[in-house]
Amino acid sequence: MHPRTDTSRSARILLPLALAALSACGGGGDGGQAPPADDPLLLAQGQQVFRYDTFGDESQWTDTLRMHEVIAAAVDPLTALSVGLKVDSEALPPAVVQGISDGSIDLTSPQTTVALIALNAVVGLQGTVESVGGTNTLTRVGVTCALCHSTVDDSFAPGIGKRLDGWPNRDLDPGAIIALSPTLAPATQAIYRSWGKGRYDPRFNLDGISSPQVIPPAYGLRGIDRITTTGDGDTIAYWNRYVAVTQMGGHGSFTDARIGVDVRNGTTDRVSDQLPALQAYQLSLDAPRPPAGSFDPVAAQRGQLLFGGQAKCSTCHSGPHFTDANERLHPAADVVSEPEPDGAPSWASRSATRQYRTTPLAGVWQHPPYFHNGSAATLEDVVDTYNRRKLLGLSTQQAADLVQYLKSL
Repeated sequence: MHPRTDTSRSARILLPLALAALSACGGGGDGGQAPPADDPLLLAQGQQVFRYDTFGDESQWTDTLRMHEVIAAAVDPLTALSVGLKVDSEALPPAVVQGISDGSIDLTSPQTTVALIALNAVVGLQGTVESVGGTNTLTRVGVTCALCHSTVDDSFAPGIGKRLDGWPNRDLDPGAIIALSPTLAPATQAIYRSWGKGRYDPRFNLDGISSPQVIPPAYGLRGIDRITTTGDGDTIAYWNRYVAVTQMGGHGSFTDARIGVDVRNGTTDRVSDQLPALQAYQLSLDAPRPPAGSFDPVAAQRGQLLFGGQAKCSTCHSGPHFTDANERLHPAADVVSEPEPDGAPSWASRSATRQYRTTPLAGVWQHPPYFHNGSAATLEDVVDTYNRRKLLGLSTQQAADLVQYLKSL
């Protein structure tokens, strides 16, 4: 994530990064075969990168946005949970678990948040905590891939549990978090606060258009070449570099000659060496199977026939991954999720491809809302939109059966 700022110093730092945010096609020197996904050492390294590596982005989140000051002053655990931050229960010592359970640990104190960050327990945040004047003080903070692309299973309490890597954190409100920065003008803060949970606009810092998109899952990508909504890049490594440099503010470079982007942060490259392991780990993340009892199997069988027949879903949602993304992209005119609900230009028009990828459907039950812009709140809304816009002629019962099939994937 890479916010707009309003101070002249921040502009000098962030504007070069923002130029990369429009990038939405291949490049960056990350093409070629994916690294092997069955090397346990490589996967373990990739998991560490995914969960804990900031790529040096503390220079953005601390030096520019001063988020360490905000957290220390105003972000207690209850506030953190309310904006979708998650806590890894497996990182908590028994004494902390007991203290949260019996109420002896104060969840309304920002100092408790600082203590949780020191334990590496806040998913997606990495901080340096030092003793200053006898008080544990958060002196630097950065973000990792897991901030947006992990959640927890709520096994301890809502927002507290075991990590679920690759699951999009649709509870996260990135805009509300960024808006806490004291370096932003009130008008810009208001725009960030308008985005809502589970949404983020990775172009806003370039073109000033506010049209947030839903945070996508990072699982189920093995065997799929086009891994973003508009088919930006042929490998996960491309998108990882793009996000790490242009949105997180990590130290490294992002280059794409096709759109004239050449961005370099810092004096060292902390991104490139991590990309093979990071990509291997993400390719190892399977889409979650639907929970037992979450769909009607008999209705789902009827829906499967509709999927490949009258509803014409398999025309694009084809093959083992339920997508034709490896063969083609689609013009914006083919999609049913436009025009954008906020009146903004087409999301595809803000990319280099000017087209859309057919979304893979494995695990689709898990991540509402749907479509790139979140304009369909439920799978029922998805089917209804296609039925109306594509004139499919599905009856109420047929639409319900198709929904049950989608819930089974």
